[in-house]
Amino acid sequence: MLSSTLLAVNPLDAGSLLASFGALGIAVVMFAETGLLVGFFLPGDSLLFTAGLLCTTGAHSGPHLNLGQVLAAAVVGALAGAQVGYLIGKRGGPALLARSRSRHLHEGAVRAEGILNRYGHAKAVVLARFVPVVRTVLNPLAGALGVDVRTFTVWQVAGGLVWTVGLVLAGYALGSSIPNVDHYLLPIVALVVVVSLLPLGLELLRSRRRTGAE
Repeated sequence: MLSSTLLAVNPLDAGSLLASFGALGIAVVMFAETGLLVGFFLPGDSLLFTAGLLCTTGAHSGPHLNLGQVLAAAVVGALAGAQVGYLIGKRGGPALLARSRSRHLHEGAVRAEGILNRYGHAKAVVLARFVPVVRTVLNPLAGALGVDVRTFTVWQVAGGLVWTVGLVLAGYALGSSIPNVDHYLLPIVALVVVVSLLPLGLELLRSRRRTGAE
């Protein structure tokens, strides 16, 4: 039964993950996306928003989730994942990235290092939460670059709380205010994905312009 469920799950689809694993799936995905380099492809933003949407009584196209459980799972997974990622980076260092052949992952590492240098450690750790791929890479990179553990912990907790709670409550608020919101679930999730990728696209555009100017 469990094996057939796992085979039926689409890890890139927030609705599929929530239907199969509920709040537990949120915690696992948040942990993997923010703490393990292999989790860079997971749908963090859309998962949080969709989970908040499915906590409303009007959303019937997926499982009905408990708001308290969703918030707890999202916060615990995201904060624990970031801290574990930092510790892995502190011990493993650049060797972690050297083993990966993913172009997107290496580009994310370059952007993450650029954010650390440009904004400073505290601000960079918070901002990285809102940029896909970068939030996966920055945590181990911060450990590898020797970012102070107290500084990292304080600001990853602050950024993690704003990111997880904000997206879940945004989905919950939308689901509570729009009747039959489940009819528009797919386009809404698609819009969230596009919006979440905007910072990444803008950073890539700036990087290409700087390269061209040089």
